[in-house]
Amino acid sequence: MLRLAAAFLLSTLAFGAASTCADAQAQWPQRPVKFIVPLGPGAGVDITARLISDKLAQKWGQSVVIENRPGGDGVIAVTSFTGANDDHVLLMSPTSSFTHHPWMHDKMPYDARDLVPLVRMTNTLVAVVVPASSPINSLKELIAEAKANPGKLNWATITGFFDFIFEGFQKKSGVEITKVPYRNTVQAANDLAEGRIQMMMAAYAIVRPLVQAGKLKVLAFTASQRAAAVPDVPTAAEAGFPDMTIDGLVGVFGPRGLDAKARERIAADVMELLRDPATVERLTATGQVVNPGGAAEFAAAIDAQQKQAAETGKLLGIKAAQ
Repeated sequence: MLRLAAAFLLSTLAFGAASTCADAQAQWPQRPVKFIVPLGPGAGVDITARLISDKLAQKWGQSVVIENRPGGDGVIAVTSFTGANDDHVLLMSPTSSFTHHPWMHDKMPYDARDLVPLVRMTNTLVAVVVPASSPINSLKELIAEAKANPGKLNWATITGFFDFIFEGFQKKSGVEITKVPYRNTVQAANDLAEGRIQMMMAAYAIVRPLVQAGKLKVLAFTASQRAAAVPDVPTAAEAGFPDMTIDGLVGVFGPRGLDAKARERIAADVMELLRDPATVERLTATGQVVNPGGAAEFAAAIDAQQKQAAETGKLLGIKAAQ
């Protein structure tokens, strides 16, 4: 009888501990949450993060901190996130901050399996822009000019997925546009406005003030659909260049050890906030397309983007890093 009583007591204690653990996991978050952002203040993803962080803090009953970790072609932010290995540290990032890494690095600086897609948030509008004073008014005119004068046009590159894809596009189109490396997108946009360079691809949120000031003009967006906020600008596909179609996916990633219930809560809460009309209006005005989606949908979109990167890498003769 004593052995039976002891066994019953032990099983009860074990059940209670398991229940407490399950309750703790269901109650995520239990402490402040950090979002690591791979871009600096003013970028589209940073605007999104700051717009929803206070509302998430109210929902979660914990403070939500935004930590900007720009530079290093996205590697600084990604390795900071993966190195933390903390279920209260999340990555809010454009997928373009890392989907090209296997073709841009001899050895991968992190394990891509540590980036677990939780929720898609927005699509960043990526614009092909030229100085307002340029005689070029369309993508067809840009390519025609590049073919007529090989190597005489130049373009600003910051190193990233979009520039990687554009290099592949040039090779496929048989044009040669000279690359001018920049570390700062804003500086590149300013130099473009002054006519020091002839074109660039950049997030519309970055170039929008110069476009509105009449110093730059947008030839096309790389998005798969026209932007409701800028309906007069065609997509690259509409302009006759479907190979330049790239959607700027932005979403939230969690670590592999994040509990399933926590993953579901993060996705549900973020998507709920992104359905708020005021939030949609604010983000649309900054050059983003609000496009919330669940983990499976987000993962599928990332997979498609990675396949696009792989095709470009093959075209450029680059072997993927392991």
